[in-house]
Amino acid sequence: MSVLAAADLGAMLQLVPVQRAGAGLLLAAVGLPVVGVVIVGLDIMPVRFAMMHVALLGIAVGLLTGLDPVLCALVACALSGAGVAPLARTPGGLSGAMGLLMSLAIAAALLVLAVSGVNASGAFALLWGSILSVGTADLVVLGLLAVVVPSLLWWKRRDVALLLYDRELAECSGVPVRLLTTVLLVLVAVAVAGAIKLTGALLVDALTLLPALAARRLGRSLWSITLWAVGIGVTVNLTGFLLALWLDWPPGPVLVLTAGAVVLAAHLFPERSNPSWRAPASATHEPSVGHPSSH
Repeated sequence: MSVLAAADLGAMLQLVPVQRAGAGLLLAAVGLPVVGVVIVGLDIMPVRFAMMHVALLGIAVGLLTGLDPVLCALVACALSGAGVAPLARTPGGLSGAMGLLMSLAIAAALLVLAVSGVNASGAFALLWGSILSVGTADLVVLGLLAVVVPSLLWWKRRDVALLLYDRELAECSGVPVRLLTTVLLVLVAVAVAGAIKLTGALLVDALTLLPALAARRLGRSLWSITLWAVGIGVTVNLTGFLLALWLDWPPGPVLVLTAGAVVLAAHLFPERSNPSWRAPASATHEPSVGHPSSH
């Protein structure tokens, strides 16, 4: 990097919108990769896509009513996550529900935008992200996720490990499976909505799923995978953001490509002898992944 480029980058970092964007990415790197651990562990990949469509519906309603579109997206995603929780008894059942939810949400969003006459460009712009428009409310949401998600995983780590390992075994062990599943789905839904301004709903995987996928390759237990995911998230977010500022490129795609490069690099390491994602079912201490016979 030339001296002039370094000076330009330093000047940009003094701007308040850039500082807010950086703070948002840093907070997101703490909470959202943990959500990715849950997404992969529960095998609920379709939830991400459904919540992107639900977020669009919430944004459309916000534009129609004059309320904060992102707040409406958060509420819509949270309600949807709680609503589909009873269908999450099997991944197949949840996948079907997510397909229906995606179709209904996008149809309703387009209908609201068409009937109301609201300019749809504002709604669709948020799907691609607007990182420099991150405001105080967005930072509050991301800050809450950064505190609540890791804290919940640590507090209920045994129950979460049981749920990730085997739902039926978790029920037999006294884990409140329905309540815990509902809470986790709501957190996933809110996390997707909370990341809208940072990368756009269409590129939210850069903040959630990709760090978790890389961490699965490097970690040996549920908690170590979580720590790896957060560490990778911080590294990817800060590196990608600085690189995007330096090159004057859109941050969202740069973050995705940076995270993807880390995932590919992680797969260059020899696979652990204990690679299972899920943790042993009856552990009362921090569970080690993939040893259900060790009890």
